[in-house]
Amino acid sequence: MDVIIVDDEPLAQEVLETYINKFPTLNLIAKCSNAIEAFEVLDNNNIDLIFLDIQMPQISGIDFLKTLANPPHVIFTTAFSEYAIEGFELNVVDYLLKPISLERFAKAVNKATKLIQEKTSNIGKTAESSADYIFVKADKKLIKLHFNDIFYIEGLKDYVILHTPQKRIVTLQTMKSLETKLPANIFMRIHRSYIVNLGNISVVEGNTVQINSKIIPIGKNYKDVLLSLINKNRL
Repeated sequence: MDVIIVDDEPLAQEVLETYINKFPTLNLIAKCSNAIEAFEVLDNNNIDLIFLDIQMPQISGIDFLKTLANPPHVIFTTAFSEYAIEGFELNVVDYLLKPISLERFAKAVNKATKLIQEKTSNIGKTAESSADYIFVKADKKLIKLHFNDIFYIEGLKDYVILHTPQKRIVTLQTMKSLETKLPANIFMRIHRSYIVNLGNISVVEGNTVQINSKIIPIGKNYKDVLLSLINKNRL
């Protein structure tokens, strides 16, 4: 985590810097004596966490935080307990009263680390869920396939064959493992050996579906679910 200290007391800065240096996960970018200096650092760096004093000249730590449209995580460091409620109303990570012990500092850092990790994880999940493609390993390389270009997938023991408009792509993995990586609103397993792109089904007849000129069987364990889904979109 890239962090900064914003505190007008040199001794307080020194204590915090000593503590920060004990944590390999913390990277001290700057020490600021006032909010004006902190504004400049934030403009030029991607800061994850601010150790922020409250009572400072010109602009208080609380007023400084209120001006930030998209603030980093903040841990207040102050000698005054009466600001605690207002601090937590601003969704700060923690509120450390001076003099700050290393143990209490560590607890606050661990809390901030967990919050940042959760945020990063959620961003990753959002990006993953919005993707419209998958990378498949074949012929010693990774091939990018857009979901719309996959007509259907055929299982063959430990291999799967992905059928696209241009070619067939053979990759070493099981149907079950691939199925978990595909969006359920686009793909559906209709047979132990077949996963189909629902948008590419042109005909459903008896126990089969047709995709282009390919006739694909519907397994009896999958038929009711498939027909239920199709009936929802039937005129």
